[in-house]
Amino acid sequence: MAEVEGLNRECGQGEQQEQHQEEKERDMGAVKEELKPWEQHAAVISIPRFDYNAPSSLLHYSHPGFLITCPFKREKSATKEAISILEKYLESNGSECLKKSDASSSIKRRKLCSADAEPAGIVSNESPSSAEANSSVKQAPNLLLVKVTRSGLVLLTLPKGSFVDPVGIVSHVNQSLESGVLKRPVWCHRIFPIQATCQLSEKEVTAVVSELVLNFVDDEGSSLSRPLKFAVGYNRRGIEETEMKAINNNSSDPNLCALLVRNKCFSVVAAAVKAIVPDSVVDLKSPELCILIELLPLSGVPAGLLVTAVSVLPRYLVSTKPRLCIKALVCDSRAR
Repeated sequence: MAEVEGLNRECGQGEQQEQHQEEKERDMGAVKEELKPWEQHAAVISIPRFDYNAPSSLLHYSHPGFLITCPFKREKSATKEAISILEKYLESNGSECLKKSDASSSIKRRKLCSADAEPAGIVSNESPSSAEANSSVKQAPNLLLVKVTRSGLVLLTLPKGSFVDPVGIVSHVNQSLESGVLKRPVWCHRIFPIQATCQLSEKEVTAVVSELVLNFVDDEGSSLSRPLKFAVGYNRRGIEETEMKAINNNSSDPNLCALLVRNKCFSVVAAAVKAIVPDSVVDLKSPELCILIELLPLSGVPAGLLVTAVSVLPRYLVSTKPRLCIKALVCDSRAR
């Protein structure tokens, strides 16, 4: 009889333990369900840390890079996806840019060598600095993750002086997507290639736009028609009206406040284009040259200062309807 009672007690304790374990697992499951997508992905997605020196560097130096749009609260997923896509093209693109930049200097070196024979024992006709540069581009430059103040945006920049053509990289990405070599991304809606950055002032914007337009015209050459058709896109992404008022109050530069007005920015950019190509007209339907200006909502920038990204793009990389912007990577019409 005592043995039977002991067995019953043990069975009862076992059932209580099982019930307790089941309740614990249910509670843990409920907690997991309550976690937001950002928190759920934090433990499994490995992304680089924010570069907190980037805002200061962007204020003083021009950096190439990429601005990615994605769904709200999916920034970490989009960051990982964008890096995996871009790194495939960074190394080859950097090598191509380096070869182009060294072409003129190589010709000069060959001319000098033909005038004076090289001393015995010297085999390479490459300068040490060029050799160091070649070895440095064998590895893709690091993408730096910059913190922004708005959801649905990911900003990746490259170190200043990087031999990288962001427009060429995004062009290759689009070609790979169209040919089926690359799968359509899940989280990255658009990748805007940043050719240069500068502070939002009339002087700096004019200088950057002039240089980029001149480079574009030199590269395209006779393929451009006359008059040259161009369009300007301006996106004050993340800069709300209330913040614009605060910037106006804190800024001592009247030109900065003026360029926050869309029409003023359009006129400044258009004047810079016409200064380089006098025979040019605005055409919003079928432009050959598109200048896109994107305000970057950077975290850690002093009040009253704004940084803008500038790119001069060919027609095939942009869509003109419903507004002028970089082409979407996904087929979803809701892509921002």
